[in-house]
Amino acid sequence: MPNTPFSSRKGLTRRSMLGATLAAGAAVPLAAAARPAWARPAAVAPAATRFTLPVPTGPYPVGTVGLHLVDRSRPDGIAGPGHFRELMATVWYPAQGVQRYPVAPWMPAGAFEAFVTDAGFSDLAGLVPLTAGHVGAPVRRTGRRLPVVVFSHGAHSHQGDHTVVVQELASHGYAVVTVAHQYDTYTEFPDGRIAVPLRDRQAPTLPGDFAADLRFVLDCVEKLAAGCNPDVDRRELPAGLLGSLDPRRMGAFGWSKGGTATACATLADERIRAGLSLDGPMQMNPPLAGNLDRPFMMVSAEFTRATDPEAAAFWSHLRGWRLNIQAQGAAHVSYGDNEALFPQVAKVYGWSGQQLQDVIGTLDPGQAVKIQQAYPLAFFDEHLRHRRGHLLDGPSPAFPAVTFLP
Repeated sequence: MPNTPFSSRKGLTRRSMLGATLAAGAAVPLAAAARPAWARPAAVAPAATRFTLPVPTGPYPVGTVGLHLVDRSRPDGIAGPGHFRELMATVWYPAQGVQRYPVAPWMPAGAFEAFVTDAGFSDLAGLVPLTAGHVGAPVRRTGRRLPVVVFSHGAHSHQGDHTVVVQELASHGYAVVTVAHQYDTYTEFPDGRIAVPLRDRQAPTLPGDFAADLRFVLDCVEKLAAGCNPDVDRRELPAGLLGSLDPRRMGAFGWSKGGTATACATLADERIRAGLSLDGPMQMNPPLAGNLDRPFMMVSAEFTRATDPEAAAFWSHLRGWRLNIQAQGAAHVSYGDNEALFPQVAKVYGWSGQQLQDVIGTLDPGQAVKIQQAYPLAFFDEHLRHRRGHLLDGPSPAFPAVTFLP
């Protein structure tokens, strides 16, 4: 995939899909294009406004901790001699005794400010949504290690853009590690540096680069499982995290370019037992080679096998368990936090129903959130925990919008 801003078939770049919603917490990456006139609010949102994410449905409270990671096997030509690939990651996990631990923001404050400033809405920089994660809370230990899922975000986005899915998995007993892909993300390092997407074709931001990040994160998971702290600053980790992860049960998922990266990483690394792509374009460079015999699931919206030769070609290389579903009315941005946050923004700024649908599609937002919570969990439960349910067998009356594609 070329390192250029994604543009939908409707001719809208991601920036044109509303700087206002970016500013209020919607996970839509940036690109250079004009915004619709109605996208800019007539007035600043009230100071008391707090945008929220849906509470996860699992039985466990959620904890979270950040990791500062450096991959010393990959020199960083952008940063210069002596520098190596540097990443921020976040571990989400089932926790206990969370009451005295602060709730994590959707993004670090400095990164969020950069995010909304690039979108042209710096006056909303203080309205960072809150998550269900409690920073530094102890890990809930049961005597059995936690299955692990790693997450890859989309182009020009950030590692929190699918927090609805991430914290849902954690609330059901998974450890989920999200990664901020340097040079194509908004993040904040422990020393206060703010990273933003770099518009440089030489920057390592192709799906293959994202996939290499995921594989390095798997190495770090193995270190955590062995009782070693991979954080380069040796910051203290939550009680119970060391030795709590299961490197024999690891999966991966991603959205958009992150979905493509997930496919690349799953093909290349047998440690990934199951992979899930949320509307990944599957534009791989170098082209796809070889077959995949491990479980893989595609959740389509805009990049369907019927319209995208790359998606169809990838599907033809799946030799193991495979599934392709699509939610009718879903847009490319529908399988993420957008569906929870955009409707709140619409209320604040008085958007019409049509204006909201122009951004997130016609899929009911409440149904979209439930789809995000149910289907990734069912997929990883079946293939990492061997807990077979019936949701993935065929259409369900609980999710009438979801179509199973042959």
